Amino acid sequence: MTSEKPGSVGTRDTVRALAERPHASILIIGGGINGLSTFRDLSLQGVDVAIVERDDWCSGASSASSHMIHGGIRYLENGEFRLVRESVQERNGLVKIAPHYVKPLETTVPIFSTFSGILSAPLRFLTHKQGKPTERGAFLIKIGLMLYDSFSRDGGSVPRHSFRGRTASLKQHPAFNKDLKYTATYYDASVHDPERLALDVLRDGVDAGPHARAANYVEAVGFDGAGVTLRDNVTGETFPVTADVIVNASGPWTDLTNAALGQTTAYMGGTKGSHIVLDNPELLEATGGNEIFFEHEDGRIVLIYPLKGRVMVGTTDIDADPSQPAVCTEEEVDYFFDLVKHVFPDVHVDRQQIVYRFSGIRPLPGHGDTQPGFVSRDYRIVPAELGGTPVLSLVGGKLTTFRALGEQLGDEVLSRIGTERSVSTTGMPIGGGRGYPTTDAARTTWLAAHGDAVSRERADVLLERYGSRAASVIDELDATSDTPLVNAPDYSREEIAYLVRTEHVVHLIDVLKRRTSLAFTGQVTDELLDEITPIVASELRWSDADAVAERAEASRVLRDAHGVELSGRRETPAHA
Repeated sequence: MTSEKPGSVGTRDTVRALAERPHASILIIGGGINGLSTFRDLSLQGVDVAIVERDDWCSGASSASSHMIHGGIRYLENGEFRLVRESVQERNGLVKIAPHYVKPLETTVPIFSTFSGILSAPLRFLTHKQGKPTERGAFLIKIGLMLYDSFSRDGGSVPRHSFRGRTASLKQHPAFNKDLKYTATYYDASVHDPERLALDVLRDGVDAGPHARAANYVEAVGFDGAGVTLRDNVTGETFPVTADVIVNASGPWTDLTNAALGQTTAYMGGTKGSHIVLDNPELLEATGGNEIFFEHEDGRIVLIYPLKGRVMVGTTDIDADPSQPAVCTEEEVDYFFDLVKHVFPDVHVDRQQIVYRFSGIRPLPGHGDTQPGFVSRDYRIVPAELGGTPVLSLVGGKLTTFRALGEQLGDEVLSRIGTERSVSTTGMPIGGGRGYPTTDAARTTWLAAHGDAVSRERADVLLERYGSRAASVIDELDATSDTPLVNAPDYSREEIAYLVRTEHVVHLIDVLKRRTSLAFTGQVTDELLDEITPIVASELRWSDADAVAERAEASRVLRDAHGVELSGRRETPAHA
């Protein structure tokens, strides 16, 4: 590996670390949250482990989540009690070990009938067949929440559910449809920055030592009989890496990865989930700060979720082909508008208010004729062999259970190489959750200790954005002027440069979509692109031509895949 694409000087050291030491005890293919969690777990055991991702970290299914850490109350109807129990335990645990990104989320369910669904619910439970779509009534929801509370015992990590009648419900949420009869309120948890949580998981693994190597934009493209052929998707160069065990954690693309390695599998049967993000202050106020989680008239579970000063609306559940890009269609947008109207009939929404739209494919198992909503969200590990090398394919898995999944997959790997577990990640803080101040008094103390280099207000923003790792950012800003971006003043030029230097940034779009919230909140404009591109170009030593190409590609992705209108400037959300 001697040649590089012009402009990539200094950006591919992680790839060189693989090419120059082309053997790893464990090679993980797939850098979504579950692959990263497995990487972290094995790194902490001191295992020689490498992880590669064909695109950017957390750029596939993990970046298209509903931003929830939840037990999955509706999985009770599927009879998936083990999954619900594990999910609730992991939710409660993440509130404690990743408090900078995972926080309790008050969720309100508008209910329009009392007994609807009683006759069809047992059939769904026993057969997983939808039948005629019906909204579940208060009776069924009450039973479900009582069961859910029974799984949620953990010293009061989250409060128990409550029920309100029509009068009390409309007093609390006056914009609700006046036809409702009840509301139920319960708690799950939000993850306001799933991509940043994933980056913390990655950094924990990398920081474990030189035995842990990680490279994004590196794709597994073949198997030569002894090892995996990897391709650097920046330079186009290929090189081999051998491993004692291969872990395929490619999510929805697991079968496609196996095919590239020369194996034919049919494990996956993912479904597409889309969302839109609205800049609509009236809708934001109508939510009362609660996630609105309910069942639409077609029986599909949907949500209206206040997030970062915007409102996210989702999601769909449609069979999808992972070989094709997942995009949010106009038909899905119409569906989202219908469901908003169902709950908030007097709140106007239109396409001009959409600042971002996104879609992803869930890594679900093949499910034949089973309705998408009833496909198990649980996970399993499927063993196989390739040229004498064990291959473990991960089928399923969801954001909430990533830590437990990583530990279980880690145990499977350790047993294959004859190594004992030395460290458990249960209760171990993740990234910026380590030493994060969770009380007002502790926060005041932290800000006092770190608020000299920057203002107290700026330190508070950085603490919320990076957790306790904000201290490193502040240390970096201490030697600079910390100049706010003109077109997104909640970020600074030096902060963007720091992210590019320290967080595996390869392309401009990495910064806009996954290192910051700029794309999600609709702050990316032509003017902001003109401002940020030179910062990234300087850090990555791009030529002028490369910088122009990167800006054009970022613009194309945002317009075509996410429906972003780049002209004009939007105000920075209060909680960006």
